[in-house]
Amino acid sequence: MEKQAAYAILTDHLKAQGKLRATPERFAILDAVLQSQGHFDVEALYYRLITNGVKVSKATVYNTLELLQECGLVSKYRFAENTSRYEKAFGRPHHHHMICLNCGDIIEFTNDRLERIQEEVAAGEDFSIQSTTIQIFGTCSKCTKK
Repeated sequence: MEKQAAYAILTDHLKAQGKLRATPERFAILDAVLQSQGHFDVEALYYRLITNGVKVSKATVYNTLELLQECGLVSKYRFAENTSRYEKAFGRPHHHHMICLNCGDIIEFTNDRLERIQEEVAAGEDFSIQSTTIQIFGTCSKCTKK
């Protein structure tokens, strides 16, 4: 069900763009994204595709991830490193991230109180929120214990 809905979203987005085709490579990349757990970078996704026999260029992976981001199927983040990381956004609840500066672990969290504060601040400024992300950088419990 998730796959069919995601395919429909991408197909509709491509049609709306007018000039973009629904290629097998784009859908293979979408499949790989839908199967991923957690955060990934372009290199990891590209390697997984190539390893599974998908003939695709790295440029196509980059461009398709941008398309998937435009239609809300993927979220893109820049954490502490110079590399963009992505994660499947479709069918996932809104969340934020804590990033360990020592080991690089990314811990996802939700907090109703933070959500309410964001809404209150926006309402006080007569501001309409489209999206939010909070990134907290520090040291995880595993690294603290070392």
